[in-house]
Amino acid sequence: MPASIVGLASLNTKPASYTSCVQNGQDSARLKMRSLSLLLLVALASLGESEEGSKHHGQVKWESLIRSKRRWVLSTVELQEEMDVKYPYNITRLHNIKIVGKDHRFSIMVESGENGLFSIDETTGDLFVHRRIDREKKPFYRIMFDVVDKADNMNIDKELFLDVEILDINDNAPKFNKLVKKANVKENIKSGEYLPISMEITDEDQEDTINSTVVVSVAKQTPAVPRIGIKNVIGKTYQLTFEGCFDYDKAKQYLVVILASDKGKPALSSSTTITLNVIDTNSHQPKFKKTQYQAEAMEMTLSKEILRVAVDDMDSPGTPGWKAEYYFISGNEDGMYNITTDPITNEGIIGIAKAKNFDITSLVKLQIGVKNPETMSLCKDGKLITDSSQLPPPDSVNIAVRMNDTNDPPEFEKYTDSVQQKEESEPGKSLYTPKVHDVDSSNIRFELIEDPANWVTVDKKTGQITTIEKMDRESPFVDENNIYRIVVAAIDDGAPPATSTFTLKVHLRDINDNIPTLVNKTVVLCRNLADKVSVPVKDADADPFSGPFMFSLAKEYNEWELESTYGEQVVLVRWEKIPYGNYSVPLVIQDKQNHATKETLRVEVCDCRKSGVCSEHEPPSIVLGGAAIGLIVAGLLAFLLLLAIVVCNRGWQFTYVDNEEGHQTLVKYNEEGGGSDCKTEPMIVTSGGLRSVTDGIKISYMQNTEAAPGILYGMRTYSPEIYNMNSNMNIMDLQQQRALRSTMRASRL
Repeated sequence: MPASIVGLASLNTKPASYTSCVQNGQDSARLKMRSLSLLLLVALASLGESEEGSKHHGQVKWESLIRSKRRWVLSTVELQEEMDVKYPYNITRLHNIKIVGKDHRFSIMVESGENGLFSIDETTGDLFVHRRIDREKKPFYRIMFDVVDKADNMNIDKELFLDVEILDINDNAPKFNKLVKKANVKENIKSGEYLPISMEITDEDQEDTINSTVVVSVAKQTPAVPRIGIKNVIGKTYQLTFEGCFDYDKAKQYLVVILASDKGKPALSSSTTITLNVIDTNSHQPKFKKTQYQAEAMEMTLSKEILRVAVDDMDSPGTPGWKAEYYFISGNEDGMYNITTDPITNEGIIGIAKAKNFDITSLVKLQIGVKNPETMSLCKDGKLITDSSQLPPPDSVNIAVRMNDTNDPPEFEKYTDSVQQKEESEPGKSLYTPKVHDVDSSNIRFELIEDPANWVTVDKKTGQITTIEKMDRESPFVDENNIYRIVVAAIDDGAPPATSTFTLKVHLRDINDNIPTLVNKTVVLCRNLADKVSVPVKDADADPFSGPFMFSLAKEYNEWELESTYGEQVVLVRWEKIPYGNYSVPLVIQDKQNHATKETLRVEVCDCRKSGVCSEHEPPSIVLGGAAIGLIVAGLLAFLLLLAIVVCNRGWQFTYVDNEEGHQTLVKYNEEGGGSDCKTEPMIVTSGGLRSVTDGIKISYMQNTEAAPGILYGMRTYSPEIYNMNSNMNIMDLQQQRALRSTMRASRL
């Protein structure tokens, strides 16, 4: 215990007359000190109270000092919030026995940092509050105060603390939070269920007091039925409930006033208005507008619509409780009819889904019903009825459909059949006679509808199908399965005539009526790439009248050889090199039935840059020395001079002819009028045609192993062994050509 003596004097905090308190103030207060024995006692000096203030001010709670480490905490002072008094207002006085005989001063500091809210008289220790305090903002304050010796500015005693507790008054009304003020309620909601409206209600006054205890109720509702209430669900959350049932036809909207009141004195309250919109559900059965319907249709005819039926429904259009669903009750056991709903008009559309044959005009009786896709419920005498036994039954109606008999088409016993037939059989054979029955007519005629190759005819009275031409299996009108299709129509004499068709599939059996042939009549032998060539063979017949084939060469021909003599192709071989040109090779081809044919194969012998394609024959280059070139040039010049003289004197012209046998011929013409002067340059014959000497000269080089076309000079033929125009030649350079041109000009002059 400290050696000091601390005293606390408190003024009442609940004045009954604020005017009296202001008039008397501190002047009317008297301080009474009570001495206490022992050194460590707490003394209380009470401030004198005014006559009116002593009745209405609050009381001081005395408690022992509480020691916290080296600090002393005095008992709590209670201060009512929102006091309507004159400020600053004295709430207590502080005493300390150590100040006796000392010049001292008091000082305070509020821990919350709200300086200016409280103050203390430095000399007397009176503690003041300077303005109203809202408990809902801060319910508690802790004030630290010191006693300082003015002489040395040192603390006379240790730090002391005073707690100020703000007492609550009922100054806050309940509040509605998390509130949705509008909601939709289905008409068929069951009694006792929660309505889709919930809210949170709070009161900011001190918890667990009468000031924050809230009572919630439905103050008013329009209309009054069903009875709507409110229930606390959990904590501060409330939700609307009801008892009874909603009827959309009676009320489509409800206004509900919710009242929330606390239990303070005086009590405070607040209210809010909720809007409930009733959503229509199926509470009415659809009713047919007529009691009976009639319709008419043709037999064997499909129809989407032969009749429409309509209903009335008092529920809201477009809702599941208004939409009509139609169904058959009786008369449609075979599923001939169907019924659908028009989504716009809500009408039932009756149609014919399956064709049916009636021997005579018939009357069909149908019964249909109607319902809604949504389950029906009904509010009756304040109770919601959902039991089907207590609800009105679905409505139904009778429909009489007149099915008119029509001219039925002839009926084939079989609408498709097959027969076997050997190809190339002699015409006049009966293939098939269909069987037909018609209940409406005995006069039936037959017509040929499909006969793409014109091979058959049909008897108009009996329908007998007879061949008039030989039938060829290899015809393009026969499919890959060797089937030829014939379609025949049977037509009665009704009005209008009715028709049905029959299809006959003729399976053609193959015979050996085609010979093997070469796929290609001409082949290319690339002499520079190979010494043999493959030749494929085909046969239009099927097995066993086609390949594999046997091959042989004609007996009188032995220049070529066959590498293989059996298979789907023959390989032609020439072991020795032969001259370029075209050759004819006679082949004998025999199928599996020993039917043979003779084919002539044309073989073109040439050099190829790629297999099967001949390239232009180009002679190899020869490199000659200077002396050799000079001798060749001199001889060529002499030959050209002689040729030019002959041409000018005789008027000869030459044409280069290349026939299939590889011979080249010079043909003379224009022998008349000889002796005319030469006005043109000398011409030479080359493998490329007739060229002038000044255009260039090509020197030939002959190969003994190659045959070249002959040259006919005038009426004389030169064989390839003498002179080969296809041999390789070297071209003179530009200077030699210029010298040759100069010589030719001099000879003309």
